[in-house]
Amino acid sequence: METPLSKPIAEGRTAEVYEWKDGCVLKLYHNWCDPQWVEYESRVAHAVVAAGIPTPTAGEIVEVNGRRGIVYERLKGISMLQDMNARPWTIFKHARTLAALQVQINKLVIPGLHHYKEGLAYVIKQAPHLDDDLRERVMDLLTTLHDGEQVCHGDFHPGNIMLTDKGAVVIDWMTVSAGNPWADFACTSMLLTVGPKGAGRLVSPVVRMVLALFHQTYSRHYLQLMPDRHNERKKWMPVIAAARLDQRIEPEWEALVDMVEQGLRM
Repeated sequence: METPLSKPIAEGRTAEVYEWKDGCVLKLYHNWCDPQWVEYESRVAHAVVAAGIPTPTAGEIVEVNGRRGIVYERLKGISMLQDMNARPWTIFKHARTLAALQVQINKLVIPGLHHYKEGLAYVIKQAPHLDDDLRERVMDLLTTLHDGEQVCHGDFHPGNIMLTDKGAVVIDWMTVSAGNPWADFACTSMLLTVGPKGAGRLVSPVVRMVLALFHQTYSRHYLQLMPDRHNERKKWMPVIAAARLDQRIEPEWEALVDMVEQGLRM
C-alpha cells in the first residue's frame, strides 16, 4: 500500500522534497538514483552539522513508495536566489554571504569523503560535446592539478542557500567530496556564469549586468578571505566546465565548450 504524499514543495534533478510529520520535510530520491547516494548524503549531513556548518539537522533514512529518502528539519524561509529575484538590491550582501559560507565549508576536513578529482575524471571521460583532443587535454590538465582533503560542496550556489530567522543555511549535500577548495570555487563561478551565457538573448541586459555584479562581488570577497596565491582558480575552470557537460543541459553546451577552450589557452 502506497503512502499518500502531498504535492512536492521543491523539486530537483535527483529528488523531490515533501512535507513530513513532526514539522520535518522528506527529501525523497527518484527511483533511478543509486541507494548508496542516500547513505552518503545522510552521513555527510550529520558530519557538517557536527562541524558547526549552518545546515538542517538530518534525521533517519526512510523508504516511501519504493523510494528512499532522508528526513530533515524543516526550514522556514526562502532561498537566497528567490530573495535576490524579489529584492535585486540585496545582491551585494548575499554575494558576500555566499563567499563567507563557502570559505567556512572549504576549510573543513571530514574523513571518508569521495575524492573530487576522481569524480571529475569519471564524468569527463563520458561527457558529450568534447572531441578526443579536447578531452585528452582536459584530462592531462586534471592530473597536474593539486589535490586536497578539504570539504567541497560541489553544487554551491544561491539556490542552495536558505534564508531563515536563524540566518543563512546551506542545503543539499549530495555532491560533497574532499578536494582542492579552488575546484569548489571554480564550480560556483561556473554555475554563476554559465546560466546567463547559455540562455543567450533570453536573459535581458539588465539581468545579465546584475548577475555579473553578483559574481564579481562573490569572487572578490572569497579571495579576500582565502587568497589565491598561485592562481589555482583559473586552472580548475576548464576541468569543471568539461565535467558539467556530463549533465547534458542543452542550452549550456556551447558556453561550456567555450569555457573549456578558453581555459586551456590560458
